[in-house]
Parts: sequence; C-alpha cells; structure tokens
Amino acid sequence: MTDDVLKAVDALVSAFGEGRLDDYFDAFTPDATFVFHTTAERVASTADYRALRSRWVAEDGFRVVRCTSADQLVSPSATPPCSATGAGLLVEHETSTAGRRRPERLRLAAGRHQRRRLDGH
Repeated sequence: MTDDVLKAVDALVSAFGEGRLDDYFDAFTPDATFVFHTTAERVASTADYRALRSRWVAEDGFRVVRCTSADQLVSPSATPPCSATGAGLLVEHETSTAGRRRPERLRLAAGRHQRRRLDGH
C-alpha cells in the first residue's frame, strides 16, 4: 500500500507543478488538512486550501513553475479514517516549489510542511 500512496503523491506533485489544479485538488479527500510554513494556522479542508491558493493567484499573481517532493514518509493517521475507503494515512514530505509572483521571482522551500490525508488509493 505504501508504494501506491507514494505513486499518488508523485502524481499530485506532478499535477501541482504542471498547473493541473483539478487533478491536484481531486487527489485529496474533502476533509484533508494542510500545514504550510507561510500560513499561521492549519488549513482545515481541501476547499479552504483551494480558496487560499486562489487568493494567492488573485492578490499576488502567484503561479507555480516547478515542484518536487523528497524525503516522503507515510504513516497511519491519528484522525478517523476516510469514510469512502476505510483508510487514514498521513503523508509528510519536503517540497521545493519554484513559483512566480508579480513582478519578482519567488522561491518557496520548506522542510516537512505539507501534510496530506489521502484516501488510500
């Protein structure tokens, strides 16, 4: 199962890096939570994250140029399992994202900052 989860992580990182946002956000359960070094609090849902990202685009002209993932760790989630699959997993990984903002270039890089609850597929 871990190999399948890591393949799913690779697919969603590719979708994010290539700007395929529907594929990217569809990879998460609606109740997934997210932790970013750029936000003060945990992002409480996939819908909230999508809205936050839309705000970054609208207010800052943010767009992703490239994204990579490394040092991936998959572990059982402490939260209740996904109702659709019965699985609950926590994925932690280090990401390096190159992006652009109006008008300057921005490089975002952080340690273990993204947590994703996948549905076990």
